[in-house]
Amino acid sequence: MKKFVIEGGHRLEGEVKISGSKNACLPIMAATLLAPGKHLLHGVPKLGDVYTMIKILRVTGASVEFKDHTLIIDTGEINNPKVPYELVSKMRASFLITGALLGRLGEAYVARPGGCAIGPRPIDEHLHGFEMLGIEIKEEHGYINAQMGNRQLAQNNVEIHLNEQSVTATENILLASATAKGETHIINGAREPHIIELINFLNLAGAEIEIKDDIIVVHKTGDSLHPLEYEISADYIEVGTFMIGTTITSGDVSLIGAKWEDSRALITKLQEMGVEVEKTNNGIRVKTNGSYNSCSIKTAPYPGFPTDLQPQLTSLLALADGTSVVTETMFEQRFNHIPELIRMGAQVEVDGRSAVINGVQKLSGAQVMASDIRGGVALVLAGLVAKGRTEVSRIYHIDRGYEELEVKLETLGAEINRES
Repeated sequence: MKKFVIEGGHRLEGEVKISGSKNACLPIMAATLLAPGKHLLHGVPKLGDVYTMIKILRVTGASVEFKDHTLIIDTGEINNPKVPYELVSKMRASFLITGALLGRLGEAYVARPGGCAIGPRPIDEHLHGFEMLGIEIKEEHGYINAQMGNRQLAQNNVEIHLNEQSVTATENILLASATAKGETHIINGAREPHIIELINFLNLAGAEIEIKDDIIVVHKTGDSLHPLEYEISADYIEVGTFMIGTTITSGDVSLIGAKWEDSRALITKLQEMGVEVEKTNNGIRVKTNGSYNSCSIKTAPYPGFPTDLQPQLTSLLALADGTSVVTETMFEQRFNHIPELIRMGAQVEVDGRSAVINGVQKLSGAQVMASDIRGGVALVLAGLVAKGRTEVSRIYHIDRGYEELEVKLETLGAEINRES
């Protein structure tokens, strides 16, 4: 099993090119099923989750090549609606294939999804949305058996009220309804940047989707979409991770490709803490002199503070001047990394969904273990500034969400190696 070995105390400085967004790429890969033909997706990150989605697409009958950060996907011969457990169990986003198969074949037989151990993430909202579209749902042997039936309801206008702003449920409903014969209104749908990008991709492929008065409106088309060439935008979660990594090491880093508007919630907090953040011609620059204040955050759906940046910010706040409070509203096990941070000398008390963090002068290197993507990278960030040697094991979690993380950090001046 591989691990990261880090010698702390090195300042991050220079430029880093941000990889394409995993969270945008995965639903767009699924969306190619709706448009028979050959697609070219550029800027695709080389990540474990992308390779898993490639395998899923191939199971459905697609032909997929991946080279030089470009995916060539031919969806002309999609013929298999069944996706096995061994693939779907690896990541939650794999369940997005359900909506795409329904839109293309009118049926799907997909195992319940897996993913990071950050708490229960039920698919009730997905199934509710499918049923409102006239899809018949049965659950058997751990699989969701979804059938479009006679499609009669799909010809009518439908309002789908989501009880929570679930990202993947919103994406799945968009995929299932993009080629429907009736109009679909998604009320209380999520608005994260990667959802906006999925909508942009679908519209370029021939769908008609707009956000009107806080409602996502999918206008009826009744036709399949057409293939296209598309560039995946920069990953705003990777942007945030490097912004925090720059701050925690008292660094000065320019993030090439970063979009200011996507990272506004984190930028506001960093500026509140006394960090210098500025927009540049090709991205964002972060600079700090090594001293920053405590702050309090509460995770929330976009445009609120992203839950996917909460663990990284927790590592930063462990060294802030004063006391910080972090409230996690999205996933109940998002604090799995905190016991490992405490092993490194952090002073944190967890009470239910809140963590009270008293900033310390320094962290110490230790042997720690990643339990999910974001918690794992939070430990890497802590290791960058900790005194001595830090070993982060189970880094296969991190590899699911960050492309060549150690290479990018080394380029910026970190001392980090991947070892067996």
